[in-house]
Amino acid sequence: MAEFIKLYEKGTDMRKIDQIISCLKDGGVIIYPTDTVYGMGCDIHNTRAVERICQIKGIKPNKNNFSFICYDLSHISDYAKVSNAAFKLMKKALPGPFTFVLDGNNKVPKVLAQGKKTVGVRVPDNEITRLIVKELGNPIITTSIRDEDDIVEYSTDPELIFEKFQNVVDIVIDGGFGNNIPSTIVDATSDDFEVIRQGLGELEEFL
Repeated sequence: MAEFIKLYEKGTDMRKIDQIISCLKDGGVIIYPTDTVYGMGCDIHNTRAVERICQIKGIKPNKNNFSFICYDLSHISDYAKVSNAAFKLMKKALPGPFTFVLDGNNKVPKVLAQGKKTVGVRVPDNEITRLIVKELGNPIITTSIRDEDDIVEYSTDPELIFEKFQNVVDIVIDGGFGNNIPSTIVDATSDDFEVIRQGLGELEEFL
Protein backbone atom coordinates (compact mmCIF):
# COMPACT_ATOMS: atom_id res chain seq x y z
CA MET A 1 0.00 0.00 0.00
CA ALA A 2 1.27 3.47 -0.91
CA GLU A 3 2.29 6.07 1.64
CA PHE A 4 0.33 9.32 1.69
CA ILE A 5 2.70 12.23 2.34
CA LYS A 6 1.54 15.80 2.94
CA LEU A 7 3.95 18.49 1.76
CA TYR A 8 3.82 22.28 1.51
CA GLU A 9 5.64 24.46 -1.03
CA LYS A 10 6.87 26.70 1.78
CA GLY A 11 8.69 25.12 4.69
CA THR A 12 8.97 21.71 3.05
CA ASP A 13 9.93 18.90 5.45
CA MET A 14 13.30 17.66 4.11
CA ARG A 15 12.95 14.34 5.95
CA LYS A 16 9.90 13.60 3.83
CA ILE A 17 11.77 14.71 0.70
CA ASP A 18 14.61 12.32 1.61
CA GLN A 19 12.06 9.52 1.99
CA ILE A 20 10.70 10.26 -1.50
CA ILE A 21 14.22 10.37 -2.98
CA SER A 22 15.04 6.96 -1.44
CA CYS A 23 11.85 5.56 -2.94
CA LEU A 24 12.71 6.90 -6.41
CA LYS A 25 16.28 5.57 -6.21
CA ASP A 26 14.89 2.15 -5.32
CA GLY A 27 12.74 2.15 -8.47
CA GLY A 28 9.60 3.53 -6.84
CA VAL A 29 6.67 5.17 -8.59
CA ILE A 30 5.20 8.34 -7.09
CA ILE A 31 2.26 10.66 -7.70
CA TYR A 32 3.04 14.32 -7.18
CA PRO A 33 1.65 17.86 -7.66
CA THR A 34 2.67 20.27 -10.40
CA ASP A 35 1.51 23.77 -11.30
CA THR A 36 -1.13 22.13 -13.51
CA VAL A 37 -2.46 18.60 -12.99
CA TYR A 38 -1.17 15.84 -10.74
CA GLY A 39 1.45 13.61 -12.35
CA MET A 40 2.75 10.08 -11.98
CA GLY A 41 6.46 9.56 -12.29
CA CYS A 42 9.74 7.83 -11.54
CA ASP A 43 13.45 8.36 -12.12
CA ILE A 44 13.89 8.47 -15.93
CA HIS A 45 17.02 6.32 -15.63
CA ASN A 46 15.24 3.41 -13.92
CA THR A 47 14.01 1.25 -16.79
CA ARG A 48 11.98 -1.10 -14.59
CA ALA A 49 10.15 1.82 -13.01
CA VAL A 50 9.40 3.32 -16.44
CA GLU A 51 8.05 -0.05 -17.61
CA ARG A 52 5.95 -0.25 -14.45
CA ILE A 53 4.34 3.11 -15.23
CA CYS A 54 3.63 1.89 -18.77
CA GLN A 55 1.91 -1.15 -17.25
CA ILE A 56 -0.16 1.04 -14.90
CA LYS A 57 -1.15 3.30 -17.80
CA GLY A 58 -1.84 0.33 -20.09
CA ILE A 59 0.63 1.30 -22.82
CA LYS A 60 3.65 -0.39 -24.39
CA PRO A 61 7.07 1.09 -23.48
CA ASN A 62 7.89 1.77 -27.14
CA LYS A 63 4.58 3.65 -27.52
CA ASN A 64 5.11 5.92 -24.52
CA ASN A 65 4.72 9.64 -24.99
CA PHE A 66 6.07 10.70 -21.62
CA SER A 67 7.60 14.06 -20.87
CA PHE A 68 9.94 14.62 -17.98
CA ILE A 69 10.45 17.25 -15.33
CA CYS A 70 13.73 19.09 -14.97
CA TYR A 71 14.87 21.43 -12.22
CA ASP A 72 15.97 24.31 -14.45
CA LEU A 73 17.17 25.28 -17.94
CA SER A 74 20.66 23.86 -17.51
CA HIS A 75 19.07 20.55 -16.53
CA ILE A 76 17.04 20.62 -19.77
CA SER A 77 20.16 21.17 -21.91
CA ASP A 78 21.64 17.97 -20.45
CA TYR A 79 19.01 15.98 -22.38
CA ALA A 80 17.89 18.15 -25.30
CA LYS A 81 19.19 20.40 -28.03
CA VAL A 82 18.14 23.96 -27.25
CA SER A 83 18.50 26.73 -29.84
CA ASN A 84 19.26 30.29 -28.75
CA ALA A 85 15.69 31.35 -29.58
CA ALA A 86 14.21 28.43 -27.61
CA PHE A 87 16.50 29.20 -24.67
CA LYS A 88 15.36 32.85 -24.59
CA LEU A 89 11.70 31.79 -24.73
CA MET A 90 12.04 29.14 -22.02
CA LYS A 91 14.01 31.52 -19.80
CA LYS A 92 10.97 33.83 -19.81
CA ALA A 93 8.28 31.14 -19.61
CA LEU A 94 9.79 28.75 -17.05
CA PRO A 95 9.12 27.76 -14.36
CA GLY A 96 5.59 27.66 -15.66
CA PRO A 97 2.71 25.60 -17.11
CA PHE A 98 4.43 24.64 -20.36
CA THR A 99 5.81 21.46 -21.92
CA PHE A 100 8.46 22.18 -24.55
CA VAL A 101 9.09 19.58 -27.25
CA LEU A 102 12.77 19.57 -28.24
CA ASP A 103 15.18 17.36 -30.16
CA GLY A 104 16.62 14.91 -27.67
CA ASN A 105 20.28 13.94 -27.37
CA ASN A 106 22.01 10.66 -26.58
CA LYS A 107 21.54 11.13 -22.82
CA VAL A 108 17.81 10.43 -23.10
CA PRO A 109 17.32 6.87 -21.74
CA LYS A 110 16.66 4.28 -24.45
CA VAL A 111 13.35 3.22 -22.90
CA LEU A 112 12.06 6.77 -23.51
CA ALA A 113 13.75 7.35 -26.85
CA GLN A 114 12.50 4.29 -28.73
CA GLY A 115 11.44 5.37 -32.21
CA LYS A 116 11.50 9.07 -31.29
CA LYS A 117 13.89 11.95 -31.85
CA THR A 118 12.11 14.45 -29.63
CA VAL A 119 11.50 14.80 -25.90
CA GLY A 120 8.98 16.81 -23.92
CA VAL A 121 10.42 18.73 -20.98
CA ARG A 122 8.83 20.65 -18.12
CA VAL A 123 9.98 22.95 -15.32
CA PRO A 124 6.76 23.39 -13.34
CA ASP A 125 6.16 26.32 -11.05
CA ASN A 126 5.87 24.01 -8.07
CA GLU A 127 8.61 23.99 -5.44
CA ILE A 128 7.76 20.52 -4.10
CA THR A 129 8.36 18.76 -7.40
CA ARG A 130 11.35 20.88 -8.41
CA LEU A 131 12.98 20.17 -5.04
CA ILE A 132 12.46 16.43 -5.53
CA VAL A 133 14.14 16.60 -8.95
CA LYS A 134 16.97 18.75 -7.60
CA GLU A 135 17.69 16.41 -4.68
CA LEU A 136 17.37 13.28 -6.85
CA GLY A 137 19.80 14.69 -9.41
CA ASN A 138 17.80 13.25 -12.32
CA PRO A 139 14.60 14.28 -14.08
CA ILE A 140 11.41 12.37 -13.31
CA ILE A 141 8.78 11.24 -15.78
CA THR A 142 5.54 13.15 -15.90
CA THR A 143 2.31 11.58 -17.10
CA SER A 144 -1.03 13.07 -16.09
CA ILE A 145 -3.46 11.51 -13.62
CA ARG A 146 -6.70 11.29 -15.54
CA ASP A 147 -10.20 10.84 -14.18
CA GLU A 148 -12.82 8.47 -15.56
CA ASP A 149 -15.45 11.16 -15.04
CA ASP A 150 -16.99 12.39 -18.31
CA ILE A 151 -17.02 16.00 -17.10
CA VAL A 152 -13.77 16.29 -15.14
CA GLU A 153 -10.83 15.10 -17.26
CA TYR A 154 -8.13 15.23 -14.60
CA SER A 155 -8.15 14.16 -10.94
CA THR A 156 -7.61 17.15 -8.66
CA ASP A 157 -8.19 15.80 -5.12
CA PRO A 158 -5.07 14.06 -3.73
CA GLU A 159 -7.14 11.99 -1.28
CA LEU A 160 -9.26 10.59 -4.12
CA ILE A 161 -6.11 10.00 -6.17
CA PHE A 162 -4.69 8.05 -3.22
CA GLU A 163 -7.85 5.93 -2.97
CA LYS A 164 -7.56 5.03 -6.65
CA PHE A 165 -3.81 4.37 -6.87
CA GLN A 166 -2.82 3.27 -3.34
CA ASN A 167 -2.25 -0.32 -4.43
CA VAL A 168 -0.27 0.38 -7.61
CA VAL A 169 2.19 3.18 -6.67
CA ASP A 170 4.56 3.63 -3.73
CA ILE A 171 3.93 7.22 -2.63
CA VAL A 172 1.15 9.76 -3.22
CA ILE A 173 2.16 13.33 -2.33
CA ASP A 174 -0.59 15.62 -1.12
CA GLY A 175 0.40 19.10 -2.23
CA GLY A 176 -3.13 20.49 -2.09
CA PHE A 177 -5.80 20.46 -4.78
CA GLY A 178 -4.45 20.26 -8.32
CA ASN A 179 -5.57 22.13 -11.40
CA ASN A 180 -7.91 20.61 -13.98
CA ILE A 181 -6.11 22.17 -16.96
CA PRO A 182 -2.90 20.57 -18.29
CA SER A 183 0.23 22.32 -19.50
CA THR A 184 0.44 24.03 -22.87
CA ILE A 185 2.59 21.94 -25.24
CA VAL A 186 4.92 23.93 -27.48
CA ASP A 187 6.91 22.47 -30.39
CA ALA A 188 10.31 24.16 -30.05
CA THR A 189 12.24 21.87 -32.42
CA SER A 190 12.49 24.86 -34.77
CA ASP A 191 12.32 28.57 -34.09
CA ASP A 192 8.80 28.70 -35.55
CA PHE A 193 7.27 27.88 -32.18
CA GLU A 194 3.96 26.05 -32.53
CA VAL A 195 1.37 25.36 -29.83
CA ILE A 196 0.44 21.68 -30.15
CA ARG A 197 -2.01 21.73 -27.24
CA GLN A 198 -3.42 24.83 -25.60
CA GLY A 199 -3.45 24.38 -21.86
CA LEU A 200 -2.97 26.61 -18.84
CA GLY A 201 0.00 28.58 -20.21
CA GLU A 202 -0.41 31.45 -22.70
CA LEU A 203 2.63 31.41 -24.99
CA GLU A 204 1.84 34.81 -26.52
CA GLU A 205 2.79 36.47 -23.24
CA PHE A 206 6.42 35.47 -23.79
CA LEU A 207 6.89 35.90 -27.55
